[in-house]
Amino acid sequence: MMDALMLIIIFLGLCGAGVLLSLLAPPARQGSVLAWTGCPAALALVLAGGAALLAGDTFSQALWSLPGLSTLTLSLDPVSAPFLVVTGLVLFPASIFAASELNREPGRGGSAKRLLPFSFSYHKRAFTVMLLGLYAAIGLIFVAGDVLLFMLAWEVMSILAYLLIVSLSSGEKDGAGAGYLLLAMGEAGTLAAVVGFLLMAAGAGSLDFGAIHAAAPGFSNGLKWSVFLLSFFGFGVKAGLLPVNFWLPRAYVAASRAFVPVLAGATLNLGLYGIMRVNAGLMPATSAGPGLIALVIGALTALIGILYATIDKDLKLVLAHSSIENAGIVIAGFGAGMVFVATSHPVPAAIAFMASIYHLINHSLYKTLLFFGAGVVETGTGIRNINKLGGLIKWMPWTAAAFLAGALAISALPPLNGFVSEWLTLQTLLRAADLSSAAEKLSFALAGAGLALTAALAVTCFVRTFAMSFLGMRRTRENQPVQEAKMGALAPMFILAVLCLGLGVLPTYVISALSPATTQLAGASAADALVPPFFSSNPEHSQLPAGFVQDFHNLGAQVGQSLLPGRGLVVLHRGGEDNPVVFAMSTSYMAVVLIILLGATFVVTRVWLTRRRRLLRRKRWDGGMRRLLPEMTYTATGFSNPVRVIFDAVFRPTTVEDTRETVSRHFRTAILRERDRTYLADKLVFRPARAALLKVARALAYLHQGKLNAYAAYALFALLAVLVVYLIQTS
Repeated sequence: MMDALMLIIIFLGLCGAGVLLSLLAPPARQGSVLAWTGCPAALALVLAGGAALLAGDTFSQALWSLPGLSTLTLSLDPVSAPFLVVTGLVLFPASIFAASELNREPGRGGSAKRLLPFSFSYHKRAFTVMLLGLYAAIGLIFVAGDVLLFMLAWEVMSILAYLLIVSLSSGEKDGAGAGYLLLAMGEAGTLAAVVGFLLMAAGAGSLDFGAIHAAAPGFSNGLKWSVFLLSFFGFGVKAGLLPVNFWLPRAYVAASRAFVPVLAGATLNLGLYGIMRVNAGLMPATSAGPGLIALVIGALTALIGILYATIDKDLKLVLAHSSIENAGIVIAGFGAGMVFVATSHPVPAAIAFMASIYHLINHSLYKTLLFFGAGVVETGTGIRNINKLGGLIKWMPWTAAAFLAGALAISALPPLNGFVSEWLTLQTLLRAADLSSAAEKLSFALAGAGLALTAALAVTCFVRTFAMSFLGMRRTRENQPVQEAKMGALAPMFILAVLCLGLGVLPTYVISALSPATTQLAGASAADALVPPFFSSNPEHSQLPAGFVQDFHNLGAQVGQSLLPGRGLVVLHRGGEDNPVVFAMSTSYMAVVLIILLGATFVVTRVWLTRRRRLLRRKRWDGGMRRLLPEMTYTATGFSNPVRVIFDAVFRPTTVEDTRETVSRHFRTAILRERDRTYLADKLVFRPARAALLKVARALAYLHQGKLNAYAAYALFALLAVLVVYLIQTS
């Protein structure tokens, strides 16, 4: 097997070759170029990350020295390896989906041609070149071993993401504005992160990540706090954390159907990686304060994100706000890990970091799947408004099945992957009992309550999203045919659906594979803490207490050991003698039981209960009316109205009601409500700040009289003031 360094070189080479082939190939072949270079490049990333995690194949390779600056270095360690794996798992199906989009659309000159006339003739070529360049930049960020290479790759990534939104937007009126907002917010965050890096580099006397990590224990508390705040909120812009996340929904809506899955499944992780790399990889926490801030901000971000997702009616906006929610869950778990590291609890820290990384991977997979589904629905119907969809399962059954898998996963329902990571996150927060500070325990308790509410609202949100989009009656354009998606769009969706199922059903293998990352971050193995070796074939099986093993073997914990390798299929955290089991679950056995129950239910209902009954079809009863009109059915807005009413203090929407009647005044055809969506961060942070700045500007505007005599007077008064100060100092 090739080593990890060679696989990274192959990845970069494939991206470069794809760019060259795209420039040479005609527009009609751009989809083939993207698929045949993007997919192998993605596989190379997966293999490189897997080699680092499973075989310990890490490296640090110097490239070349820049006099007076630094030596550019490629480096792969267990912290960056999971990010390589999940990025590859996202980019592989995303390349297929994007290629199908390019093959579906006719070649045409567009805004990309106007924007970059010196390089590209058609928007397809522009898209392929920029997307493959973005792949390379993302990969370089994860394997950068010094500040300079990291920031160079980051800037390339930011510019390419901006160009992919502005020049190839999905037809939104304000696509350019969304792109500019993304670039402006990203650059502001980048400047903050650069200052944080420079502070660490000044303290370490080097730009190399290894030297910074070695010098971090000697940093002063003031320097550590400065670096944390700058890096957390700087990279938090890209991650979509409060209060700097208002750019994200606009950018996701403006992005094209072919690009938004990459934006949500790959580039969002860059901000999370930056936060983890700086505040756990380079500069481990030594006080609980930064971790508590991350925990609280993460929980608030998750709750606010899912609230907006639950009430929005635009399918893309629902998924965009859900990305904010999931980023908050990841950061909450990471913050808990930082607190446990600072308070010398390595085992709970390892579990917390495992929950955070596991959820990051899960979110990337099911969110990419859901954006594929949203793109397919928009392509087939021309509509993203959930209130105007409905009944699509009749025309798009395979799309509905794949979207349902993503909806169940993101709702954290077992046995899919979202359940495992959210369950682990909540169990981690319950380990606050190990902490001694009352403030820390209270913060964990409040964050846990917020995340529990978030999980419940997520179920509501995606029941609403799937049911109102795919079930019930079709609400508009009844005469317009809807066709099922092509295989080029369905195949990526089912690849991700299978991955979501696999990561949910086999969590013990995922935890064991990711354990090297938690060992580096926390100094303890998450696999040892969470996956007892119940399989007798495992060498560590003999180390378990005999009574403990016997109790769980009686419950069936050894089932499957003759067929499967590894430690076992039970996720379990052991306590002391008084509490031998802190928490335990097994989605593997849960999936088997679920299959048996569903099979038994089918047999009982189909074979026994209805064996001698004849099915009769009759017209449905529509409340005494001849026919229930589509616009009279329950809508997504009506479904989410209880959430809106309860949290009206957060949303404070402006509502305009338009009611139309039919049959009599007691039967309404529809109640149409348009709401002005205002984000909480805008109301509490940015609008007051803007008002204050405008007030200062208006006050200063009085200085601009537009009269020459006034300006001469200002200069005279300034000169007199300088002379007075000079005379006072010299006397």
